[in-house]
Amino acid sequence: MLSLSLFAAGCRKSGPAAPATQKSFPLKGRIVATDPATGEVTLDHEAIPGYMEAMIMPYKLAQPDTISEFHPGDRIAAHLVLDATRGDDPSGYRHPRLDQVVVTAQARPDYKPAVQYHVPAAGDTIPDFALLNQSGKTIHLAQFKGKVVAITFIYTRCPLADYCPRMSRNFADLDQSLAADPALYGDTHLISISFDPTYDTPAVLRSYGGAYTGKYTKEQFQHWDFAAPPVKELPAITQFFNVGITPGDNPTSLQHSLSTILIGKDGKVAAWYPTNDWKPADLLNDIKAAAKL
Repeated sequence: MLSLSLFAAGCRKSGPAAPATQKSFPLKGRIVATDPATGEVTLDHEAIPGYMEAMIMPYKLAQPDTISEFHPGDRIAAHLVLDATRGDDPSGYRHPRLDQVVVTAQARPDYKPAVQYHVPAAGDTIPDFALLNQSGKTIHLAQFKGKVVAITFIYTRCPLADYCPRMSRNFADLDQSLAADPALYGDTHLISISFDPTYDTPAVLRSYGGAYTGKYTKEQFQHWDFAAPPVKELPAITQFFNVGITPGDNPTSLQHSLSTILIGKDGKVAAWYPTNDWKPADLLNDIKAAAKL
């Protein structure tokens, strides 16, 4: 087993440490062991392109209080987050931890956690969730049946560029690509769902959405809705789409996982993307395939 000391730099004389910026790598693997006392999971993971080869080693969880949700044998997808003090120099990476951890295959199907998260799978029927959109109008997911719908989850105050802002940039690129094909554009719809309904009011969502479409106050939101569920219905929708949310380090921040879902014309899951490593071109290809069904 490789020690975490891999990430420690040798002793040297230097001035004040440079400010750290975050570096994130997608990772997949199987949990070998968990240690609630240290908040660590030992992971047998695949190679991490651009960083390290496949190996077995322990990692801290970014949210240690979630360790009870993981068990030896579970297969997970996650992001390895590090503080980078020397740009892209791996010897300058510090404080490795796992974030956005999603169980993709459970070793203990008999395990019943306090909160039941549903892992979206192809063929699952989407419940008819109600949402309040940027125009103050209640929309229902069922009303889009007959179209291919792409949904992603965000909150407008998210400060991490690789999380919600990246999802919104990806959807903006996707929206432009779809607009280039009028027939496909008419057969599709995009929805960005906020899991912060108290702050993300219709007015906030309208301003946020207009900025990402590039049309600002002129945006009509005919193809891309920005919406949030009622507070009392938030647990049902986030648990169905496997979005974990916990309070962040300050009152305005939330720690959360990511979830992007493609829904076919039949109102059923066509594909699910549990992390942020998907590209707009990948989703566009899946949309084209779903639109032909």
